[in-house]
Amino acid sequence: MRSVRLVGAALLLLGAAAAPAAADSSPSPGTGEDDGAPTRAGTSFRTATEVEQGRTATARASTGDYLYWSFPADAGQRLTVRASVKLPEEHAAQTWQLDVYDGLRRRQACQYGAQTRTAGAGAASVELECVLRTVRGWAEPWASDPLPGTYYVRLTALRVPTAGLGQAVDTELRVESKDMGGAAAVDGALSQPLVPGVAVPAREDLAEDDDSPTAVLADLEPEDGWTSGWWSDRWLWTAAGGALAALAGVAGYRLTRGSGRPPGVPPRA
Repeated sequence: MRSVRLVGAALLLLGAAAAPAAADSSPSPGTGEDDGAPTRAGTSFRTATEVEQGRTATARASTGDYLYWSFPADAGQRLTVRASVKLPEEHAAQTWQLDVYDGLRRRQACQYGAQTRTAGAGAASVELECVLRTVRGWAEPWASDPLPGTYYVRLTALRVPTAGLGQAVDTELRVESKDMGGAAAVDGALSQPLVPGVAVPAREDLAEDDDSPTAVLADLEPEDGWTSGWWSDRWLWTAAGGALAALAGVAGYRLTRGSGRPPGVPPRA
């Protein structure tokens, strides 16, 4: 009996010692998986704030500002861009718009989603969403298909009355994507993704006496690197189709070849 009490006391001591450690490891109020996500936005394409897919970027701005973010997108991804704007308590009717541009700064049309919305007077917030076409690995020069590289998001208010300019707003931006697999694969790929400065050599690759300007490369890229979607289920379907075709050919030959000798011809002695 005494040994049972000693074991129980030891377990209580271990639980008390482990409790503070568990509390210390838990996230504090107000924090989450998006700790470290950007808390500001750029004011132009060149100063766009980089944000990773799956992270929620926030920014505090004023009505009338142009807010810019950038993110990487690879071939085979269908992108969904969502933005939320928390409006001041008192405001007139406002129209907010979300625009997405590819690495060539071509505005990409949304397949569906509320890209432009009007918030009535006194509305607490406005939600915007844009689902883009699937990013292609290659396209004709004259086409406007989305291609792999850096994408830009611009969020702004349209037709704001003069009295409403300068009011403080809180914005959130989140980019997510879905891998479309072999259904979106094409026979071709870009030699380089459409990333700012990709065609300009880095400073360490230049001669020491070369004073030519260098471009700032985008720091973010997909988790598995660019053109990570070269493998798709198209390879599986192609191999399976080839195997089935070979089996069908063998079966058809066996069914149609007969005994190998024309009828009425006696066998050889």
